[in-house]
Amino acid sequence: MASASPLSEFDPLANRPIDEDANYQWRIARRPQGNVRPEDFEWRVVPIPEPGEGEVLLRTLYLGLAPVMRMYMAGTANTGDARLEIGDLIHGRGVAQVVKSRHPDWAEGEIVQGQIGWQTWKVSRMTPQEKFFRMPRNGHPAALGAGVLGMTGLSAHAGLFACGDPRAGDRMVLSGAAGGVGSMVSQLAANVVGCDVVGMAGGPEKCAFILDHGCSAAIDYKADDIAAKLDELRPDGIDLYFDNVGGETLAACLERLRMNARIVLCGSISEYTRDEPFGLANYTRLRGTDSLMRGFFVYNHLDRWEAVMGEMAGWIEDGKLKPVQDIAEGFQNMPRALANLYHGANVGVQCCSVRGEPEEWL
Repeated sequence: MASASPLSEFDPLANRPIDEDANYQWRIARRPQGNVRPEDFEWRVVPIPEPGEGEVLLRTLYLGLAPVMRMYMAGTANTGDARLEIGDLIHGRGVAQVVKSRHPDWAEGEIVQGQIGWQTWKVSRMTPQEKFFRMPRNGHPAALGAGVLGMTGLSAHAGLFACGDPRAGDRMVLSGAAGGVGSMVSQLAANVVGCDVVGMAGGPEKCAFILDHGCSAAIDYKADDIAAKLDELRPDGIDLYFDNVGGETLAACLERLRMNARIVLCGSISEYTRDEPFGLANYTRLRGTDSLMRGFFVYNHLDRWEAVMGEMAGWIEDGKLKPVQDIAEGFQNMPRALANLYHGANVGVQCCSVRGEPEEWL
């Protein structure tokens, strides 16, 4: 008899009632050990706040999810934000509509994206620390602001172009190719630059997906011997490796670098729930090939926000980038959607529809 999915333990959380008469929140109940569990989350219902002078009231439409949110809960995120404590609202970016404004720079009806937190309403002074941006009425759904035309899209763009120096004909390897960042990087590298991309994903369905989203070949990390497949698919070595998982996969790619190769450190999800940090023993492989390994933090690239969002929107319109967002329905399902990321259950950008698309949009 087949065992229940590990995500089924979140099913009772999805039965919580919700309406428009209160502000619903998810807060930290305890520090997660390993992947998040239902017991790590506290459901709280509070009154809808009223904006004061210089403030706006935001009505949440969509919330994005990223692996760093578990790190916020664990108190281990290195993002420059204040450390969250037990009982605090969980951090998260999303898309919202301004429904009341007592702020001179923000009008009622505007759609914005920024730091909302895991809640259905928010009063904000729209400070620089919250990193709010107006969403233009450009024909794209507001949902894309929670991912492809949001901070995840900026991560893909900055990691590939600002850090990876991609070149036409590059023999590229991409881990996490079916994830939020990876599903964009594969398409941008192949369709915009002209790289040849070998992608890694878990399971035959995801491998089929990445072959339809920019990758010329796929490695199933759940079934294949990664080192043997790299030797088969990259017999001449790797020019560019875009790393979303870290650990042993990063080490395997370091063994197969071409001259002047580039490695981009975007994420290391395989390491986030380990009891002991992974020790990269073969980093000296960089020396023999004059190669570069570079990490980046997406908030350090905010100065190019408008230019990047314009490029990304243009590539969507040109058919070079197919937006893929895995949308969980209902604010009640936020904990399960976060757990999805660590079980590898999502395809594309994981986000949550709290209320869906706005009826009217300035």
